[in-house]
Amino acid sequence: MKKVWLAIVSVLILAGMWLNTPVHDVSAASDSQYFKIGMEAGYAPFNWTQNSSKNGAVRIQGSKLWANGYDVQMGKKVARALGKKPIVVKTKWDGLLPSLTSGKIDAIIAGMSPTAERRKSIDFTNTYYASKLTIVVRKDSKYAHATKLTDFKGAKLTAQLSTYHYTAIKQIKGVQRQSAMDDFPAMRVALESGTIDGYVSEVPEGITAENANKKLTYVHFAKNQGFKTDPSDTDLAIGLRKNDPYEAKINRVLAGISSKARDQMMTQAVKNQPVTKTNGNWFTNILKQYGAMLLRGTGMTLLIALVGTLVGFIIGLLVGVVRTIPRAKKGAQRGLLAVVNWLLAVYIEVFRGTPMIVQAAVLYYGAAQAFGVNMDRTVAALVIVSINTGAYISEIIRGGIISVDNGQFEAAHALGFTHWQTMTKVILPQAIRNSLPAVTNEFIVNIKDTSVLSIISVSELFFTAETISGQSFQFFHTYLIVCGIYLIMTFTISRLFRIIEKRLDGPQDYNVMNNQMQVETPEIKDTEGDAE
Repeated sequence: MKKVWLAIVSVLILAGMWLNTPVHDVSAASDSQYFKIGMEAGYAPFNWTQNSSKNGAVRIQGSKLWANGYDVQMGKKVARALGKKPIVVKTKWDGLLPSLTSGKIDAIIAGMSPTAERRKSIDFTNTYYASKLTIVVRKDSKYAHATKLTDFKGAKLTAQLSTYHYTAIKQIKGVQRQSAMDDFPAMRVALESGTIDGYVSEVPEGITAENANKKLTYVHFAKNQGFKTDPSDTDLAIGLRKNDPYEAKINRVLAGISSKARDQMMTQAVKNQPVTKTNGNWFTNILKQYGAMLLRGTGMTLLIALVGTLVGFIIGLLVGVVRTIPRAKKGAQRGLLAVVNWLLAVYIEVFRGTPMIVQAAVLYYGAAQAFGVNMDRTVAALVIVSINTGAYISEIIRGGIISVDNGQFEAAHALGFTHWQTMTKVILPQAIRNSLPAVTNEFIVNIKDTSVLSIISVSELFFTAETISGQSFQFFHTYLIVCGIYLIMTFTISRLFRIIEKRLDGPQDYNVMNNQMQVETPEIKDTEGDAE
């Protein structure tokens, strides 16, 4: 049985590693020969994710996927001028600034405006694209034929978090400004479901939305009837670290690209952007076009959850044993044990008392900014899940140890067993069996909680689903497939651990007396008569 489960665990880990092993020339993306470009890779036609290098796409760091779009092509021109190879670091919008300031990327080319607020943290180049704001609405709504901002009085509008788009909504009198959303896929879902009446975007994104989803359109404002904007808000520029030595050279590159050439680049990006087929079976269409991405996302989710649970179990086991060591009556041993127990208690309370999403952000971004520790995002994810799981499992194991009758401790000590021998030979086998259902539950929770690692842009299953739904505009269908994948994983894990539990329980009809040797009592002959 041990060999079987060792084989299963090994296969799962190797499968997850294989599905997410980067190509050799990308794994060394920290070298100076690469120009690391930060972007969402999910905001067509400016940037998107695809499965091949078609149409001049650029490899995404740490994956077998590629990025393309207007921003990517602009980044290629800049990288070529700097004598470097371009590589895309796929990052969520909120993580772009901390990724740049912490040195994880060299530049932000993601449709970012050089606002005064952002200039406090980073520098910007000259403009590489001048955008115009619009509002994306449903074709069947009363706002589809709007021509001026006043037509949106009473409308429920939103925009992406931490962008000027959201601030611009204040220009509409009587509008119902909804809470800002993390990304465009979330806004499109809200728009299709009727939660909002529209969202503020840029004209190229509006064209993409209209082409990809026949139910959506974007507003064509009459002259001087649209948003009043400042170039610092609508012009898009490349974000760089403060006092970046390449800023002047990048500006010279941008100055050499004419307005006509930029328009041609945008036209080509709109033409090349991925479009999901709407005719035929939607399930087949999504799997055919994005099946490889979903498979890699599933592999990453399994890898993180499995390794995190295994390492967390070892951590929890050790912590649980240490916290149950009986204290000496006096001396240095008692003091040392008290300090160790206090430190372990702090560890448990900190990691159980704070959300994993916060822990991931602090470790990945905070460690780089505070200490210069530039961790790989997958390594950071494995460390966070392992330590977080260890804090929970330590209490599970401690509860399992406490549940064992004290008489067994006393019997073992009476036989001269040390605390370690008592634990390994007598107590832990029972404690682990008692704790197994809770450990199984922790494994299942880890599979689902890997979704919070999207905060550091780990390409697990949920982050992959966000990318696919944002590009295909088939939100319900994509998330329905992903829901099924999560259900299959968690159901399979729960069934496997139930088998383990039954094996540990032993046969139900076991009878101790059947295994006892029957000793024959020797027949005693009556010799009294003979003696007489």
